[in-house]
Amino acid sequence: MEEKDETVVGQQPREEENERPVEEDIEALRKELELVRGELRKAKESSESSLNKMKYLMADFDNYRKQMEKQVASKAEFLKAELLLKFLNIRDDYLRALSVAKQGGKSEPVVIEGLEGILKNIDSLLASEGVREIETVGTPFDPNVHDAIAYSTREDAPENTVTTEIRKGYLLNNKVLRPSLVEISKKIVKNSVSDSSNKETDNQQGEQ
Repeated sequence: MEEKDETVVGQQPREEENERPVEEDIEALRKELELVRGELRKAKESSESSLNKMKYLMADFDNYRKQMEKQVASKAEFLKAELLLKFLNIRDDYLRALSVAKQGGKSEPVVIEGLEGILKNIDSLLASEGVREIETVGTPFDPNVHDAIAYSTREDAPENTVTTEIRKGYLLNNKVLRPSLVEISKKIVKNSVSDSSNKETDNQQGEQ
């Protein structure tokens, strides 16, 4: 019986020796896991930083694209307006020539009708491009669309009312392409002192 006890006692150190490598392996795995976690954390932070930079770059590019599109559209609209202004000047000259042809009485009616048909085509072309006439006669003077170059004293119209259209004005897509040149009304300002003195003089003359 004593020999069996010695054998059991002698096996205990070996079991302790076998347990130490397992603990060391666990500790090593724990350290390795911490390193992996640290690297993952750094990779995540790096990827988030790169993603944010990418978002900023995309936002900047989108703003740049919109700005360029706006500039291109503005330039195209400016060039279109310049071209349409030339058409309007041609229309003015054509309209004057047509008026002269009508007054002369020498042109054939068929020729006049043909010229008027061409004028309608010009007007249709302008309308299809968004050009429309500015209202003038009978409307209140609007410095945004009217240029007053003459005045007339009128009793039959409120003050600052457009009484005559000297040159047609046009809008392009609700923006002034060419302002109208107009004449506007001004009321006669009467001097009340002069009127009263004239009345007194008339009364005195009547008494005499």
